[in-house]
Amino acid sequence: MFLSVLSIAEPSDEPSAPSLQDAQESATEAASWVEQNWSTWLSIGLRILLIIVIAGVLRVMIRRAITKLIDRMNRTAQAVDGTALGGLLVNVERRRQRSQAIGSVLRSVASFLILGTAGLMILGTFQINLAPLLASAGVAGVAIGFGARNLVTDFLSGVFMILEDQYGVGDEIDAGVATGEVIEVGLRVTKLRGPNGAIWYVRNGEVKRIGNLSQGWSTAGVDVTVRPDEDLEKVRRTLLAVGEEMSKDEPWNERLWGPVEVLGLDSVLLDQMVVRVSAKTMPGKALSVERELRWRIKNAFDAAGIQIVGGLPLQPEGEASATDLTAGMAPPSAYSNTSSPQAQAATPLTPAPAGSASPNVSK
Repeated sequence: MFLSVLSIAEPSDEPSAPSLQDAQESATEAASWVEQNWSTWLSIGLRILLIIVIAGVLRVMIRRAITKLIDRMNRTAQAVDGTALGGLLVNVERRRQRSQAIGSVLRSVASFLILGTAGLMILGTFQINLAPLLASAGVAGVAIGFGARNLVTDFLSGVFMILEDQYGVGDEIDAGVATGEVIEVGLRVTKLRGPNGAIWYVRNGEVKRIGNLSQGWSTAGVDVTVRPDEDLEKVRRTLLAVGEEMSKDEPWNERLWGPVEVLGLDSVLLDQMVVRVSAKTMPGKALSVERELRWRIKNAFDAAGIQIVGGLPLQPEGEASATDLTAGMAPPSAYSNTSSPQAQAATPLTPAPAGSASPNVSK
């Protein structure tokens, strides 16, 4: 009896193996728990699957609609480009890049909104409180926006520049910080090709004002300076003949969108007169038209015997062309000659030696 009590009181070092009855009880409890909660799991899974399917289908439909809209814009640009005037006014590469940028922005915004909403709805199916998450996201968004305000400013400025079509590829613009031809338009940076060939990377947020020199039409203006005794009617006839001849030659007949006009005298001075010549040109071609006009006017004036003046005043015929270098010098002073009365009167008297009598003292 005593030995049996001791055997019961002493704990066994080895754990007892689970019995078959314990395993059956555990399996029964698991099966009952699964039986009680499988409907909840199934409803949550089906809800998540439905949210994912709807979000995916909606995203594909919206992106396809945006792509069709962009393709329609490109087809419109190509149709206009086939016309005579459309080839002058529309740049296909500019329209293509602009439409691609707009499509990229719209697709990104649509994907962000659809997928973000779907993610929040999926979290809501798990009975997760979204209020702290939304508050944290709002604070994080404010902090990131404040830290990257320059990036946000560049992005928003680029979006509005593209949507408003302020400029595009091929346009000659003056952006304040740089001037040149637009070779690429991005949401953050615009690339310009300067007159000397340098490529300028201009942040869209830094552009405060834009001068587009390639929209509508440009004006070429040339000032012709002649002598005041020239015959104005002869000068006018010569200039009009130059403009008429230029408007018939290739490729100036396409770059000139109007006749070359002689606006009249811009200024009249004692030694010269300035005649103003103007013409309406294709956008961005005013500088080349001005150079060609100057070239033709110089040749026409030489053939007609009309002298172009400017710069230093003209000298009368027969006068020596050598310049008198002493003309601007002051006349020499009388004190520079030591033998002149003025120099002798200004010379200080030499003191007499000690002990000698003054010549003015009478003996």
